[in-house]
Amino acid sequence: MSSSLERLFQKYTEELNKAANDPHIQLALSRGVKSYRENTAAALKRFPHTVKLAEEVRALKEAAIERMDDLVAQARESIEANHGKTYLARTGEEALKIAADIIGTGKIVVKGKSIVGEELEVRDYLIEKGNEVWETDLGEFLLQLQNGRPMHIVSPSIHVPREKVAEIFTKFFGREIPPDIAAEVGAVREFMREKYFSAHFGISGANVVAADCGAMVIIENEGNARLCTAVPPVHIVMVGIEKIVPTFQDAMKVAEVTWRYANYTVPGYINIISGPSKTGDIEKVTTYGAHGPRELHVIFVDNGRSAMAADPLFKQGLYCLRCGGCMYECPVFQLTAGYFGYRYLGGIGAIWTAFVAGGLENAAPLVFTCLRCGRCVERCPVSIDVPSMIAELRQRIVELSQKAG
Repeated sequence: MSSSLERLFQKYTEELNKAANDPHIQLALSRGVKSYRENTAAALKRFPHTVKLAEEVRALKEAAIERMDDLVAQARESIEANHGKTYLARTGEEALKIAADIIGTGKIVVKGKSIVGEELEVRDYLIEKGNEVWETDLGEFLLQLQNGRPMHIVSPSIHVPREKVAEIFTKFFGREIPPDIAAEVGAVREFMREKYFSAHFGISGANVVAADCGAMVIIENEGNARLCTAVPPVHIVMVGIEKIVPTFQDAMKVAEVTWRYANYTVPGYINIISGPSKTGDIEKVTTYGAHGPRELHVIFVDNGRSAMAADPLFKQGLYCLRCGGCMYECPVFQLTAGYFGYRYLGGIGAIWTAFVAGGLENAAPLVFTCLRCGRCVERCPVSIDVPSMIAELRQRIVELSQKAG
């Protein structure tokens, strides 16, 4: 084993052991897992067709990944026909540079929850460029105040119980915030309101993109993504190329399966965005820049996804809908939260780390932590075979280590 890999394992093991003995994590996750299981069971009982629809989505994603390049080209053409601007970033560095060139410096940016944003560490990058950047998702905002990182892809602050939240908010807001969830949410709402209306730019991701019409679907509950994408004069979308499907109807199927397995009967908001705001109310002449953003910029991010799609075994990792259900069923995650991860979390996160966000060396500790028990596969709406991919990654890591030795 190389010395750098040895150091990585040592640091990771220390963090994992510390997390496994953290009472805050145990308390928060025991509450979170219980709620998730109850909510998902209720959602699937009320809408039983979802299980069959998930099988359809699996086939849909298989076909879409096979023609990913064509769909990227079609989606770009559609969005540009809708008066948006599009970019294709082959690397993470290229994606960040495109965003920075659009934003510049000295600007206020409000950001919705985005897994690609975490992958690229876009908030820190833009702050380093001299901008004021606020996470608007409540969980992400909480982690920003802690200088922490997400511990779940859907519920990023799942590891922080309400008592700890009250301590953090009391310190930041400079007034007593009780350990009452409604009071905690109210404090953030009050603070964030002004930020939306003073922001120069809003950044979001997208859950799924329809190539035929350029519509981007954003699933949420808080309403923060709607404000980020509708109030600032410029909206920037950063989305992985694997999120594109052929048609709008396909996108709706993906969205429904995603939110149901993410533990909701229906989300609070389903945002569908295809271009900047516009009106045709005067003489039926389409004019851009009505009440919402005057500009829409969409940055499609590759950053290793094409290499993943070219691999017969690992391309199934691109089918992931980001519902987060697998993590709640993972025995290791239940003990350690997102410390079992590196930007991307859990067993599926090990695959994404290897190809997209960190490389094989950073993935190695995660790969050898996964129990390969298969509980994630049982929960996954599109039945991604994580254990098989983990086994192959282990083999590749061993071979690389032997060559290095």
